[in-house]
Amino acid sequence: MNLRSIMCVAACLWAAATMAQKVQQSTVCNADGTVTFRYENPNAKEVQVDVQFAGRNPMQKDANGVWTATLGPAAPDMYPYCFVVDGVSVMDPLCPQYFPNEGFKNSLLEIPAKNGALAHDIKNVPHGKVEYIHYYSQSLKGTNNAIVYLPPAYDDKKNANKRYPVFYLISGTTDTEEVYYKVGRMNYILDNLLAEGKAKEMIIVLPYGNPTKLLPAPPQGGMMGMGMGDVFGSDLTKDLMPYVESHYRTINDRDHRAIGGFSRGGNQGLSCGLTNLDKFSYLCSYSSFTSTTLPGGVYDNIADTNSKIHLFWLGVGTDDFLYGTARDYMEFLDKKGIRSVKEYTHDKYGHTWMNAKYFLDKTMRLLFNPEASEEAMKNGQKALAATGKEEAFTPAVMARLFPRAVVSPEYKSDGVTFRISAPNAQKVQLEMDNMPEPYAMEKDADGVWSIDIKGQEDQVFKYCFIIDGMKVADPSNMFLSPDKGFKYSIHENPASTYSLLSMGDIPHGVVSYDLNKNTATYYPPTTKNVDELPVILLIPGDDDTMESWFKVGGANAVADKMLAEGKTNPYIITTDTSLKDRVVGVMPASINKTWNSRRLALVNMLQDKPTKVVKVDSFLNKNK
Repeated sequence: MNLRSIMCVAACLWAAATMAQKVQQSTVCNADGTVTFRYENPNAKEVQVDVQFAGRNPMQKDANGVWTATLGPAAPDMYPYCFVVDGVSVMDPLCPQYFPNEGFKNSLLEIPAKNGALAHDIKNVPHGKVEYIHYYSQSLKGTNNAIVYLPPAYDDKKNANKRYPVFYLISGTTDTEEVYYKVGRMNYILDNLLAEGKAKEMIIVLPYGNPTKLLPAPPQGGMMGMGMGDVFGSDLTKDLMPYVESHYRTINDRDHRAIGGFSRGGNQGLSCGLTNLDKFSYLCSYSSFTSTTLPGGVYDNIADTNSKIHLFWLGVGTDDFLYGTARDYMEFLDKKGIRSVKEYTHDKYGHTWMNAKYFLDKTMRLLFNPEASEEAMKNGQKALAATGKEEAFTPAVMARLFPRAVVSPEYKSDGVTFRISAPNAQKVQLEMDNMPEPYAMEKDADGVWSIDIKGQEDQVFKYCFIIDGMKVADPSNMFLSPDKGFKYSIHENPASTYSLLSMGDIPHGVVSYDLNKNTATYYPPTTKNVDELPVILLIPGDDDTMESWFKVGGANAVADKMLAEGKTNPYIITTDTSLKDRVVGVMPASINKTWNSRRLALVNMLQDKPTKVVKVDSFLNKNK
């Protein structure tokens, strides 16, 4: 049985074991390519399922209160979906996979292909590590975050001196830096290509494309912090790139750097790449375009521009709402005489992550391979001719796709306000994991429910809304708890004690996710040999994943701050039980009910600066 099969079986067993309700498996991929969706809610008046391959469709309720719809057939791939219950979009409470986003909350459906035929399949091959990094950005005047993928052989001792090229890969509008990992599966695509000898080893860096959103008071001027100029480009070249190049074994020249992205990320990647050809020589745009009036004469100094670009790759679906503008940009390049490779799709539902994954697989085979890239560039075709029927990309289209969201949570000097739009609801409550009972919320004339909470400014907690008895994550909060079942939202005031955003310019450690062992490990910012550091073992709770202690409990943020203040010693903090012979402290989630109390218990342990190795076998046996 391969790794993918094991994961599928585990997910099914988990769903069956945790659901005391009638629905034990919410999605079933049928032999004819259709998918059956099930959702249990006997009190709902109307339920629809919204899935990317079929749009929004009604579901039918049976006598047991189970809503069902069968849609398709659809091609094997990954598709975002959600249920729309009496007008409110909700994630599938039984699905462990989700779509990270600043706004909408979707689950992910996988329709498997036979024999591991998809580029993003999780195969039984060596997997690279995925590391979450934080760094102080002078451009942002605050702490920013990114994700770094390291190829499978990066940590091999025989490769200790090997250096790698770097691909900066940016997600789209409203996406977080996690999307090219959890939806785009950049790591598994490259793992598979490397195992087949079809790509060069590389480090991949996933920046956050909307960094001004992390500020306590984001600037006026619309998306991407336009009122502050090109903060993203400045942060990337002046803050993130220096961090990456000082912390990882990178090759630091233009011939070994690539940049690209999907949608807004493609625009950012092309803009940053074309205006920094002294830093990048591989440029990739997936379902996007950029300005035709960039500074620096890049479109006028044709010979110089062509000589500096090893690969200029542009892909778009002919059914994408951005196709017209992307095609126009391709034609603009042709007329200027700037060489490029163009790829079109017709069968991946337009502006979707099915296209983003497909394009990524195509380009990864060419990156940092000058011979293959040059061959592709020589064979590049002209842009498709305009038909006159292309959809125009206008501010009205943007407003329709990304309507102004309700602000929630809104942090104030004396508390926090939570809000959700549910005009058809009869009763809405706020549930918090640190309070015994939910709070009643009040509805305004626009159908927006709200509540002001005092005295929680310095606490971290999970919360959700209860709409007529149905739990719903906050659709306006980008921070989701990575639980096995229902995904709660996370509250943490940006100005609180252990918020990374409030820490200022201090050194940060790294949280490394080992996808071969399914473990998460924090490595502190220290010059000491990490193999000699003592270990604090984190035990996740029953509903937690390997991410929970870091995403919700903020174990890395606690350690960073306490180290900066001299209140503790450097420790490895991990869920990896194979390090038990070096464990000096065990921190189980089960002994504390709330995440705030778990965090405080970790603070106390770190303050004690434990040094004596403890035996953990008996404890681990109790927590199996």
